[in-house]
Amino acid sequence: MSTDFKEQANAADTKGSYAFVSLGCPKNLVDSERMLGLLQLDGYQLVAEPDGADFVIVNTCGFIESARQESFGAIDEMLELKKQGRTRGVVVCGCLAERQKEDLLNDRPEIDQLVGVFGREEITKVADRLIGDLHDQRTVFQPAPIRALPDTDRLRITPSHFAYLKISEGCDRLCTFCAIPKMRGKHASKTIENVIIEAEQLAASGVRELVVVAQDTTYYGMDIYGEPRLAELLGKLNQVEGLDWIRLMYFYPMYIDDKLVETIASSEKIVPYIDMPLQHINDTMLKRMARKVTRASTIELLDKLRSGIPNLAMRTTMITGFPGETDEQFEELAEFVAEQKFERLGVFTYSLEPDTPAVKLPNQVPLEVMEERRNRIMEIQQEVSFQTANAQIGKQLDVIIDGPVPEQSGAWIGRTYADAPDVDALAIVSGSAEPLQAGDIVKCEIVTNQEYDLIAVPVEAPNRRGTPSRAQLPLLPSG
Repeated sequence: MSTDFKEQANAADTKGSYAFVSLGCPKNLVDSERMLGLLQLDGYQLVAEPDGADFVIVNTCGFIESARQESFGAIDEMLELKKQGRTRGVVVCGCLAERQKEDLLNDRPEIDQLVGVFGREEITKVADRLIGDLHDQRTVFQPAPIRALPDTDRLRITPSHFAYLKISEGCDRLCTFCAIPKMRGKHASKTIENVIIEAEQLAASGVRELVVVAQDTTYYGMDIYGEPRLAELLGKLNQVEGLDWIRLMYFYPMYIDDKLVETIASSEKIVPYIDMPLQHINDTMLKRMARKVTRASTIELLDKLRSGIPNLAMRTTMITGFPGETDEQFEELAEFVAEQKFERLGVFTYSLEPDTPAVKLPNQVPLEVMEERRNRIMEIQQEVSFQTANAQIGKQLDVIIDGPVPEQSGAWIGRTYADAPDVDALAIVSGSAEPLQAGDIVKCEIVTNQEYDLIAVPVEAPNRRGTPSRAQLPLLPSG
């Protein structure tokens, strides 16, 4: 916690103290930051530790079984604190709450308040009820809005130099393995004007790298404008003063036209990096997944992106063990991964999700087979990743600094344009003539690699933004 925030918190007449646990994807993190901002504006004080706080909020993930188990673990840990009298109450929010609703209260009646995904705007009322010992209403579930909720006035918990910008909510895709539409509703975009207002606020607070996220980024604007408007939005984001890097996540392999490719390739601030989960490549598997694309169209799209965007770093994810996946279909996927040489790739085993169509599909694949297939894909990708890292040796690349290497003087952790926060590789920078700071962008020569990660030395002085004025700082300065 920063000194500025401590002074601000001590000076304020707080309504109560609370701790916050945020789980899940960057989209969920934006929801967390919005709730934190609302609570701060209403006079509640965020503390670092749940032990001794008036209450604890757990913003959960309910996407797949492993995420649900992590959420249950966090809830149970906080409920144990409450049982011991070390916190007054526990509020559970987010996707798991939305997905299970009152069933979650039936299983864990010690939960004080349950808030669905779209009830987040009422978090201060929820806190007031808990602090006031008012138990007449224990749940807040709101219908999905026609327009995505605003994410202004966030109290950011990412480092001060990068932030996530959610441009839409929900998803109109009906992939048979996915429960997100049941938790997050149908696709709902923010207007271009509102997205730009949020981006400007983030840039004014010191953000240099903006990571654009949504459930379906390439579908942005369809509900408002009758056609996808991602290219237009990106053109306006490119003009936001103060931003240096704009990174694009969660593309769906549809609605990617020549205009969008040209916009990405020609924009000054959009880095040549695209995250586009493909899930599989076999046509039968894609049809069973209801992905609405084919092997041929996918390969054509990949060729278009690589030919149209110089130095493109492609990230994707695959699923192994989807119901009915045969040995031959898996081998097709493995060969595709080896041929495409994706710069970044993750693999998940199929997660059997209640209330999704895939649950009813025949020929469920045994877990041990799913895991063997996942490990095989990761072995293929590991060799590709090592080759990719090795190919960077001798090149000069800009590196954004995230912070110092713990317990190692004169070394810093950074990322190149090819690496998104938290999910990709790192660049370890040393040998700088002056101490580096989080948020610096420094041109480096890549001198070697350690498996996935690059080792770099600066060749120029760091590009450092001036410190934002106090009035421009976010409600809670990160760090």
